[in-house]
Amino acid sequence: MKRVKKYLLPFAFLLLPLLGGAASILIPMDDAQKDHLKSYGVAFWVLKNGETVDWLLNYRGGSFMSAYSKKLEDECKIRGVSYEVLPDAQVNQILAQINDPSVNMNMVKLEKAPRMAVYSPKVGVLPSDDAVINVLKYAEIPFDIIYDEEIMNGVLSKYDWLHLHHEDFTGQYSKNYRRYASQPKFIEDKQIQEMTAKKLGFAKVSKMKLAVAQRIRDYCAGGGFLFAMCSGADSFDIALAAANTDICETVYDGDPADPDAQSKLDFSQTLAFQNFTVNTDPFAHSFSDIDVGHTRRVAREDDFFTLFDFSAKWDIVPSMLTQDHDRVIKGFRGLATAFNKDKLKPGVTILGELKTANEARYIHGEYGKGQWTFYGGHDPEEYQPNPNSPPTDLSLHPNSPGYRLILNNVLFPAARKKHQKT
Repeated sequence: MKRVKKYLLPFAFLLLPLLGGAASILIPMDDAQKDHLKSYGVAFWVLKNGETVDWLLNYRGGSFMSAYSKKLEDECKIRGVSYEVLPDAQVNQILAQINDPSVNMNMVKLEKAPRMAVYSPKVGVLPSDDAVINVLKYAEIPFDIIYDEEIMNGVLSKYDWLHLHHEDFTGQYSKNYRRYASQPKFIEDKQIQEMTAKKLGFAKVSKMKLAVAQRIRDYCAGGGFLFAMCSGADSFDIALAAANTDICETVYDGDPADPDAQSKLDFSQTLAFQNFTVNTDPFAHSFSDIDVGHTRRVAREDDFFTLFDFSAKWDIVPSMLTQDHDRVIKGFRGLATAFNKDKLKPGVTILGELKTANEARYIHGEYGKGQWTFYGGHDPEEYQPNPNSPPTDLSLHPNSPGYRLILNNVLFPAARKKHQKT
């Protein structure tokens, strides 16, 4: 009898999930996790399959927990994601710890996979090194690519979440005329943009980009979730503010900029920034004084920003957006590296900042019924972007704290019913 018990015991443990002893699967998001980025993909996969995910804010780095199933366990194994099978008793202990009023933790239930779109060109100069496209592919999170034509044709209503790739909404082609004007890719992109503008009935690319920006702003006001990085953030607001003037010089749109453009800016039209000064020099590699990337004096070894610690029980939204296994994130540059705090509108929440400088790296706000997040810099794992380098190989950075901030925003709309102003 003792011999039978000895051999049956391992099989009994294997049968625990089938017998109801294994209630949940925990995907830890602390240093025990082998692949933080693919973990978000697993959570998204659960939502796509009609199940829910509990996001455990501030518990082991912002872990995910879902009801046990053999399919979920297999999916974790296939994707190389660390997981723990927990019995009911242990789950109850975790929830009791999280619900303790004296502990800065909370549980948010993610209920439905958001419909994802990325604003990006489909032909011409593809942004293959766009950090969001890169991490969505790595995490195996499905998304559609849409661009100017689709937006002007009303496609935004199909989506819950939109990312703006490193676009220039001012119509100045990222002010790359001096560096790239003779290069075939620049010429091709400019020709495609001009043909699209003409097709859509606009005399200039800048007018088309303005109309697109206004549609995107309306999408956010109606309840959409907007995420932008690098120049997709500041050029978006600049274009909106310049709706009644011309800030583009002749090399970009065929006629000179309005000499009184600065006085005609309307900051009531923007989401995040106000009182900024535009730079109409066609060859200066900056749009305005929103971005401090061209004036900051921060050595690379000192270039880090710190995430704020919010109350997970009261400030649920910023707590979700700042979940990470590290609170200090290494800096990285871009066409828009960091945002001047003096140019932020009242009500904008700073999620991450460089404390030794007057700059915000990661900000969030509400607009109408929707919400937006802007993240400075180009690629969290490439300090100085190089347009000739291949996309970052995320299999070499599966635990990137900087990339995790992007994916927090991807899951954010799944908790839509939980979003309440505190």
